[in-house]
Amino acid sequence: MSSPSKRREMDVMKLMMSDYTVEMINDGLNEFNVEFHGPKESLYEDGVWKVRVELPDAYPYKSPSIGFVNKIFHPNVDELSGSVCLDVINQSWSPMFDLLNIFEVFLPQLLLYPNPSDPLNGDAASLMMKDKQQYEQKVKEYCEKYAKKNSLVKDESSDEDISDGQCTSSDDDDIPGHADP
Repeated sequence: MSSPSKRREMDVMKLMMSDYTVEMINDGLNEFNVEFHGPKESLYEDGVWKVRVELPDAYPYKSPSIGFVNKIFHPNVDELSGSVCLDVINQSWSPMFDLLNIFEVFLPQLLLYPNPSDPLNGDAASLMMKDKQQYEQKVKEYCEKYAKKNSLVKDESSDEDISDGQCTSSDDDDIPGHADP
């Protein structure tokens, strides 16, 4: 691959040609929203989220910023900004990864295996550790209220750097992790 811009084009086209609905923002390939369905056999299975992706100029050498536009109740997703605490994106990103990896592997793994010991949403983490049944009920309520296919209108979310959440733990877990300071 001769340049980051050619790789960006290839990765965005690959994502658009997959089963994902991609909505471009502005006229470039740097910002877009992707319709993301919760993984099968998870609490999030019935949810559909709009995930915002921002590609830096140095992509694929620098990781994309990703964040949920509509609300999701999860220990590793900031409820207000939608930013994601995911080690593979925030710390150990490699040019070997592409955009399909994010939607087919990284985000499903995040939803299937939340890490309450390294939270961006302290309420979700606390509830998950103290009362798993109530946590699961709240996840389902959020899915019903905010993540139905017909409710994918833009939420009142900020345009902050969306995946630079402030994770605190230094665990060596492969999936949920912490962001660079």
